[in-house]
Amino acid sequence: MNDSNKHHQHQIKPHILLVEDEQDLARLIILNLTALNYEVFHATTLSQALNIIESSVIDLILMDRMLPDGDGIMLCQQLREADNSVAVMMLTAKDSEADIVLGLEAGADDYLVKPFSVLELRARVKAMLRRSKTQQVSSEQLQFNGVTINAATREVITNDCPLELTAREFDLLLFMAKHPLQVFSRMQLLEAVWGYNYDGYEHTVNSHINRLRNKLAHSPGHPELVKTVWGVGYKFSPPSAA
Repeated sequence: MNDSNKHHQHQIKPHILLVEDEQDLARLIILNLTALNYEVFHATTLSQALNIIESSVIDLILMDRMLPDGDGIMLCQQLREADNSVAVMMLTAKDSEADIVLGLEAGADDYLVKPFSVLELRARVKAMLRRSKTQQVSSEQLQFNGVTINAATREVITNDCPLELTAREFDLLLFMAKHPLQVFSRMQLLEAVWGYNYDGYEHTVNSHINRLRNKLAHSPGHPELVKTVWGVGYKFSPPSAA
């Protein structure tokens, strides 16, 4: 194998940063991710993680919350404030709705509640990396009455004002907007937007829908773009079809 082929192989190998101070758990995760042919960087503190992020190209961060020098949510907020859109999955023992929403508000794309199965972790990591790759090649722009959704720049404009959405909120809105007036169950949205469909994770969709609606409600014109179809799920209702 010549040097250029070696370099190409290195480039396409996904780079994952694990920020976890529980050594036994970290070893288990690293073992499983390297078995999937991922390059895994490991940090046990927020400051170590920041150093790795600044010196390496990272495709996905698995972030524990309770770390020796602070809460993983702080680093997530820091990244988003610096316009770093790297995919982030929170690993947390904090499973209350309030804790989960806090993580999503900080810009996390997903979360996995401890204790979790290794098989689920592997499936979720694969799904997140697959979705990140898909996002990078999308260049579609959807336009409705007073609403523009630009997949290339990942921007939403409502009545000439930009809407600040997290990566996952944007993905959710974009997917539904591609199928206007079509009703999706929570499980269908979980499969389409998150890339997995485990029972019991429908509240992930609820949290994101609620946050998305809250932000839309404060946008100019207050377009009620996402509507509930009771007993079934949700649909995207374009302003012109309202």
